Amino acid sequence: MSSQADPGRTTRHPVLVVGAGPAGLSAALALRAAGMPAVVLERRTAETVRPGSRAAYIHGASLRELERLSPGLGRGIADRGLMWATKRSFWAGHEVYTRTYPRYGKDGLPPFTSLPQVDTEDLMAAACREAGVEFHHGVEVKSAETTPDGVRLTDATGRTWEAEYAIAADGSRSPLREAVGIPLEGPRSRNTFVVVDLKDDPDHPVPLERVFHYKHPAVGGRNVLIVPFAGGWRVDLNLNVDDDPARFTSAEGLNRWISRVMPAAYGERVSWVSTYKFAQQVAADFTDAHGRVLLTGEASHLFAPFGARGMNSSIPDAVRAVQAVHDALSAGGGRAGAAAEIARFAAERREAALYNRGCASTALEHMVAQRPAVRLRRRMAVTLALAGQKAGAWLDSAPYGPKLAAKGAARKSY
Repeated sequence: MSSQADPGRTTRHPVLVVGAGPAGLSAALALRAAGMPAVVLERRTAETVRPGSRAAYIHGASLRELERLSPGLGRGIADRGLMWATKRSFWAGHEVYTRTYPRYGKDGLPPFTSLPQVDTEDLMAAACREAGVEFHHGVEVKSAETTPDGVRLTDATGRTWEAEYAIAADGSRSPLREAVGIPLEGPRSRNTFVVVDLKDDPDHPVPLERVFHYKHPAVGGRNVLIVPFAGGWRVDLNLNVDDDPARFTSAEGLNRWISRVMPAAYGERVSWVSTYKFAQQVAADFTDAHGRVLLTGEASHLFAPFGARGMNSSIPDAVRAVQAVHDALSAGGGRAGAAAEIARFAAERREAALYNRGCASTALEHMVAQRPAVRLRRRMAVTLALAGQKAGAWLDSAPYGPKLAAKGAARKSY
């Protein structure tokens, strides 16, 4: 169901979801799975399409959670996506690690899939519509006011929207987060990263493998990550601190370096390019002083992409937010019991975000190797790996951050 806002009507809802990206769509599906109404306010029109593959790597845990919320959705995303089974790492042109994984688990779902975010969102939105989610497109929420009794949102037209709770899934520049006065805290990377999407070229096939190059000799010793996704390739170039990004993002510059790390024809197949200094930021709190706005997804955290922790932590953010709201609305302890449910959500998901930021920070530090101790450890690992010892596994995994170790961390942080 999709509709435009009616400026003459104000209805009080149990919950309003603001934003129709992965976090907002997950929240909507979780609300319907819990038997609750789901109303989503989205700034973009229904016809808006964002460019680029963006969050193109979906963890198996995310697929399984979406399958639980909407049977068939996880499998549908996996079927449309691409699961590459082999990964390789190189140091200055010499292979230091390779491994091939089974393609499917016991439940028939793959360990991950690679699919442009717009396609994932399309499948999630279709599942939402089938479940009876009510969408209001073209609604730009500009401000929010919370009280002990609820939340009032005001959109760009001046219309107000009232609810017991609002789930903020409105992105990194979240108006809801700003309206309730919660800052994002943390640094940005010093290095710039160039992120490029390439359209697949059937006439020049490339093995469907994830390949990471430390110190690629063809691009002046810069790091390069090459990952296939359904319909194309993501190529990330790690620039040096003193590089001018314009040298690598102009049409000529792109053609020059892409044709050195991929078959030459791919230099003419760029479909999207962007540059980033990656933020490593987490909201100071995940709810407001009255516990009526719950922050999820990029409204609550921004991570460097190593390990694909952004979207894959946004989904459990949203699911946990819905659980908290559901429990708060049915809490037997009155207002105090409801507040305790929201506070638990905020503490748990902030803990998960700090964990994920720590993992992504470790990976980022390993990638740029600005500290002598990190450079030394990398050189020692390379020496051992080239001699046939097991250090290559560390070299391959280190750019993605620590894996989830404790069961508690895994439950909160995937």
